[in-house]
Amino acid sequence: MNKLEMTEAIVLAKAEKQLTWEQFGHDLGCSPVWLASACLGMNSAPEDKALAIAEYLGLGSEVVNALKEYPTKVWDQTVPTDPLIYRLYEVVGVYGETLKEVIQEKFGDGIMSAIDFSMDVEKEVDPKGDRVILTMNGKFLPYNSW
Repeated sequence: MNKLEMTEAIVLAKAEKQLTWEQFGHDLGCSPVWLASACLGMNSAPEDKALAIAEYLGLGSEVVNALKEYPTKVWDQTVPTDPLIYRLYEVVGVYGETLKEVIQEKFGDGIMSAIDFSMDVEKEVDPKGDRVILTMNGKFLPYNSW
């Protein structure tokens, strides 16, 4: 089973059980953002988590093995058309240089890790329209001189 087949099996089982990523993550004791990413094939899962995911969904060892495989992180290089994903792409397009300037001003020349990283999604109820709060927490990695 490859990552795409694994994702299809997981998403189908999740839908059949009428689960949310929030509930699924809570029940397994892990971040719903990390869980969704692993189940969608963009992160590998350690054996204990892979077993727990498959068991929770009633899926077999082929799903466990696919969850444990190291992913090749490749995505479509065209501008996304899904409205939500496009808006995140737009945020990086509009604010990417600004974030780079501010981060490097505070930390120095380097990058924010997407490996030593966590992310959280929260909902803030607002009478003018509910708000999405994205928190990205990545380790700063300075560029080395040699």
